[in-house]
Amino acid sequence: NPFERLLKNTQIGEENYRFYSLPDLKDDRYNKLPFSIRVLLEAAVRNCDNFQVKEKDVENILNWQENQNKDVEIPFKPARVILQDFTGVPAVVDFAAMRDAVKTLGGDPSVINPICPADLVIDHSVQVDVSGREDALKENHKLEMQRNKERFQFLKWGAKAFKNLTIVPPGTGIVHQVNLEYLARAVFNMDGLLYPDSLVGTDSHTTMINGLGVVGWGVGGIEAEAVMLGQAISMVLPKVVGYKLTGKMTGMATSTDAVLTITKHLRQIGVVGKFVEFYGPGVSQLSIADRATISNMCPEYGATVGYFPVDEQSIVYLRQTGRSEKKLQYVENYLRQMRMFRNYSNPDEDPVFSQVIELDLGDVVSCMSGPKRPHDRVSVSDMKADFQQCLDNKVGFKGFHIPAEKQCKEASFKFNDENYSIKHGSVVIAAITSCTNTSNPSVMLGAGLLAQNAVACGLKVAPYIKTSLSPGSGVVTYYLKESGVLDPLAKLGFDLVGYGCMTCIGNSGPLPESVASAIEQEDLVVCGVLSGNRNFEGRIHPLTRANYLASPPLVVAYALAGTVNIDFEKEPIGQSTEGKDIYLRDIWPSREQIHDVEKKHVLPAMFSEVYAKLQQGSPAWNALETPDSMLYPWDEKSTYIKSPPFFLRMSKEVPAMQSVENAAVLLNLGDSVTTDHISPAGSIARNSPAARYLAGRGLVPRDFNSYGSRRGNDAVMARGTFANIRLVNKFIGKAAPKTIHISSGEAMDIFDASERYLMNGRHLIVLAGKDYGSGSSRDWAAKGPWILGIKAVICESFERIHRSNLIGMGIIPLQFIEGQSTESLGLTGKESYSIKIPSDLKPGDLVDIMMDNGRSFKAKTRFDTDVELTYFKHGGILQYMI
Repeated sequence: NPFERLLKNTQIGEENYRFYSLPDLKDDRYNKLPFSIRVLLEAAVRNCDNFQVKEKDVENILNWQENQNKDVEIPFKPARVILQDFTGVPAVVDFAAMRDAVKTLGGDPSVINPICPADLVIDHSVQVDVSGREDALKENHKLEMQRNKERFQFLKWGAKAFKNLTIVPPGTGIVHQVNLEYLARAVFNMDGLLYPDSLVGTDSHTTMINGLGVVGWGVGGIEAEAVMLGQAISMVLPKVVGYKLTGKMTGMATSTDAVLTITKHLRQIGVVGKFVEFYGPGVSQLSIADRATISNMCPEYGATVGYFPVDEQSIVYLRQTGRSEKKLQYVENYLRQMRMFRNYSNPDEDPVFSQVIELDLGDVVSCMSGPKRPHDRVSVSDMKADFQQCLDNKVGFKGFHIPAEKQCKEASFKFNDENYSIKHGSVVIAAITSCTNTSNPSVMLGAGLLAQNAVACGLKVAPYIKTSLSPGSGVVTYYLKESGVLDPLAKLGFDLVGYGCMTCIGNSGPLPESVASAIEQEDLVVCGVLSGNRNFEGRIHPLTRANYLASPPLVVAYALAGTVNIDFEKEPIGQSTEGKDIYLRDIWPSREQIHDVEKKHVLPAMFSEVYAKLQQGSPAWNALETPDSMLYPWDEKSTYIKSPPFFLRMSKEVPAMQSVENAAVLLNLGDSVTTDHISPAGSIARNSPAARYLAGRGLVPRDFNSYGSRRGNDAVMARGTFANIRLVNKFIGKAAPKTIHISSGEAMDIFDASERYLMNGRHLIVLAGKDYGSGSSRDWAAKGPWILGIKAVICESFERIHRSNLIGMGIIPLQFIEGQSTESLGLTGKESYSIKIPSDLKPGDLVDIMMDNGRSFKAKTRFDTDVELTYFKHGGILQYMI
């Protein structure tokens, strides 16, 4: 490491430590860097090897002020990785298959382990099948274990078989809340070497940890696996937007209201691909839980991170959550020495930002977001008028286009032998859910105290409303119980239903049959109200066309009201047992009351006690039998877990680079093809190749489950690649998951065409327009095309992360020369293509592409670095590691 001269020894308490001291660079540019960029710089200095991380990269980051507008690519090696079970299963499958490959090649398979620490939390599989009952928690966990037995057995094997991989069992909590309360290190201590905690995670809301001063964000599975294997990820040096907070929240405003306000604000400004760093005296008024709520919704406002540098509040939180005093001592001492410890009240510490935006927290009012997008904020005072407007508006993000004569429709139904009726605006789902809010004691206790006040007044929630409480960790239940508010929540139907993402990710379970029939009978726009972070149409439940994100107290309030079509300032929320009108303001707890209860009942001992049992698991988890073998004994009959074909033809020698010969075009696509178009997602359509595969193995449609649950089976996932019903293939001319098999002229499913080409030994390519692979990073958007036999993608431009994922799978990314496209070159896609790949290929070289009609053109190879080209030469990143 050329920066070994910066390695400094220091004594903290009775221990000696070492660290790379960035202030010893003696460079004035360092003191002006945003705090988030300082973390990227430290990682580059510490990991500089002049291969993955070069001295030039360190200089590029240090020169951030000049380089921020230049699209400069830099490497970043995070300290750790977190995964949830949907995205974690394929990663563990790949590691298991890599062990098989190493053994086949005559090596020692036990060397295949994550190199950097990886934590996998099982939180995406539990559903709200049972609610409003005391036994809901037990019953939902039982059903979760039954449905996911194969997947869980495999993950449990992985926990035993791999070093550096921790599996947190189901029923423990939500990955981001467990990360915040327990897994986060704040500062790593690796054998006496100190460095900032940082991470990537296979979930977009990984950013929640930014609230504790840890830099991290969500990535796709291939990048996560690369980091687990000790590789750097490539990123563009980002612009950093400084978001200045002043003042403090007043009245009924909560951290949820603050984040919904910030989300709308930043969406309007546009921060996609940028870091947002919060600063200003208002930050000191926010607890770490408040900050984590704001950071959690970073994907909804579009930034890469929503970062709060570490300050005194961070140390208070680490102490409150049971971290040791020795740890707190070296965390604070190290960060102060590194000039990474923030005093938000001292403007002299403010760094240089790309742009500055300001919000007075005193302007935040009680609000929700909806009915279809997280950034469509509505003040609670405007809610009634806004919902009415949505009924009138044309169909869109803020419209349902319900004719005036149909807006007063009611549907009557029976539930538990009682008569009820619902109409447009009726609430049918009310869920206190999601790490966004359940990690925050102030809003959770606020909901509990509001419930307590409501019960004392004799208010009730209509029993047909599907109410649920699904916190992100057992600590929440502990302090709700100790403070005496768990019981009143249960009396209003908010019984504990599970520890997992649940309603927030659409695992809301079925509505009562009579309610569902009533909604469909009159085609009603009914509502879900949830304390989650996403409310896109169809996500929460197929029958709730309007879904609103709200703070936990507001979830309880709207459940009590039974409708969103209410003005809380003018209309009562209900009547007391004496028949007196009760308004929301009558039962809303004061800020001081919530603070006092939190101070008394949220204690370090609770966190220590709950997390001491982290890996203990339930009796059902502990009863799962798993093999003790180092290699996984694949079950050929399994439709969930299957050994992938990525390493079948590997040899010890690095293969010569192969040209693409006589390739057929599998798909001829236009602009803005997203990873949602490419990657399998959602339910498995009954007429799809994946459905035929599963039916051929004896499964009936009700047991198909989703693509998400079958990410560990490449046969299912390959059949679901490009199977999006909204995919527009120029060969077909309309939206459909189909293509034309050029040789025969037949229209068929894309997987079936691929299979026919491969049987005839044909290479395949994809033609596309601009922004190919935009959207969330998804590993199967690259793995699926590889299995289909796609050797190259030729397009006008790539989304950055998807391009690197294609390289990670050994697929060639080719870009038309500026100004050229399929249209300008007159390409129909019915030609055969040969792509000459020279043995001395260098990053960015042009290559010749010949067609069978005698014409040719040149395209630019989008291997942008030597590292990317090295991965490709080996056949992909996993092959390179083997």
